[in-house]
Amino acid sequence: MSTDTIASPTASPVQRHVTTALRGQPAEDGAGVRLTRVFQARSTLNLDPFLMLDEFASEQADDYIAGFPSHPHRGFETVTYMLQGHMLHEDHLGHQGHLRDGDVQWMTAGRGIIHSEMPQQKEGRMRGFQLWINLPAAEKMKPAAYRDIPAAQIPRAELADGGWVKVIAGTATDAQGQSVHGPIQGLSTEPLYLHAHLPVGARWQTAVPAGHTALVYVADGEVLIDGRALHQGWAGVLGDGTQLSLTAGPQGADVLLLAGKPLREPVVQYGPFVMNTREEIDQALRDYSQGTLTGPEN
Repeated sequence: MSTDTIASPTASPVQRHVTTALRGQPAEDGAGVRLTRVFQARSTLNLDPFLMLDEFASEQADDYIAGFPSHPHRGFETVTYMLQGHMLHEDHLGHQGHLRDGDVQWMTAGRGIIHSEMPQQKEGRMRGFQLWINLPAAEKMKPAAYRDIPAAQIPRAELADGGWVKVIAGTATDAQGQSVHGPIQGLSTEPLYLHAHLPVGARWQTAVPAGHTALVYVADGEVLIDGRALHQGWAGVLGDGTQLSLTAGPQGADVLLLAGKPLREPVVQYGPFVMNTREEIDQALRDYSQGTLTGPEN
C-alpha cells in the first residue's frame, strides 16, 4: 500500500515565504551590453531548473547598441521578454524574429543553435529580461527550435483592484476565478512565468505548484511578502508551498513570478553550453570548433 498522502481538495493553501533575498548586480555580456544579473547558477544557490536571469534596461544607446553578435548555445532554453525596444533575432536555421514592446521569444537551443540578438534602434529606451532554463538530459540533444510570441497573443488575467497578470507560461486566475492559460504549456520543467502589474496597496494571491522552485523579481516599486519588503532590483527566493501572497507598496509594483519543476540532475556549464558531464561539455566544444554543433540535419 502506498504511503503517499493525498491532499484534500479543501485543504488550506500553504503560503510561500521569502527564504533568500538577492540583489541584482551590474554585469556585461555579449559585445559589451550593460545589464543587471539577477542570479546565475552556482553551488551555493540551487534554483533548479533556472540557470540565470538578466535584466537589461537603459536609455543610453552605448549601453546596448553593440548587442549580442553571433554565438552558440547547447543544452538549455532562453526566454527573452521585451518590455520596451526593438531587437532582431537571427539564427543558423534562417529564422528571423523581431521582438518589440511586450513580445516574448522562447528559444530551445537543444543540440545546438548559433544565433545573434541585435538592437534595431539607435536611441531610446530598451528594457527587457532574459531567463535561462535548463533542459533534462533526455532533451539536451533534441533539434533546436524557437517560438516568437507577439504581445497580442499573451493573455492577461484582470484583477479585481485594477491590476493585471500577463501569463507567458503556465496558468493564473482572474478576478472571477477563471483560469487564464499562457501560450507556453506542456514542457518538462512545467514553467510558470507571470508578470503582475499591481496598483498601490493591491494584494495578489496566486497558486504555485508545490515542490517547484519559485522566485519573485521586483521590476518596479516594492512588495511585501509576509511582512518582508522587497524593493526594485531585488529577487526573493521562495520556500515551498502552494500559494504566493504579496502586497504592492506605496508606488505600486511590477513583479515577475517564476517557478519550475526541478530536474535534479547534474549541471555542468561552460559559457553558452549547459550539459550533465564534463565530457559532454568537451564534446560541445569539439563540435563547435568542427562546425558540427548544430548537427547534420541543420
